[in-house]
Amino acid sequence: MKDKKGDGAMVVYNKLIRDKIPEIIRNHGKECEVRILNDEEYLKELNKKLGEELNEYYESGEVEELADIAEIIYAIAEHKGVSGEEFEKIRACKREKRGGFEKKIFLVGVSE
Repeated sequence: MKDKKGDGAMVVYNKLIRDKIPEIIRNHGKECEVRILNDEEYLKELNKKLGEELNEYYESGEVEELADIAEIIYAIAEHKGVSGEEFEKIRACKREKRGGFEKKIFLVGVSE
């Protein structure tokens, strides 16, 4: 990978990006090379991106990173044939049956 500023060399990223990023790059007077992933590659890259965003959240603690994580989760669900609305129903049902995390309960152990 070449990383020379101003000489027209391409910086290589090889990562999944949001849909409007190529347009944003071009609007800044730069060129970019992209390709469309097949379904298998797409799911692999979504999973990889989920890990990256989770690490970014761990490092920064910023709510904006949680928004990125949510976007990726919705994309994975959609890819698996589950709409955002269906996903929310699944989440709400699980919350109703098992609760949320508001009470800050930490399980230390269980005895028989």
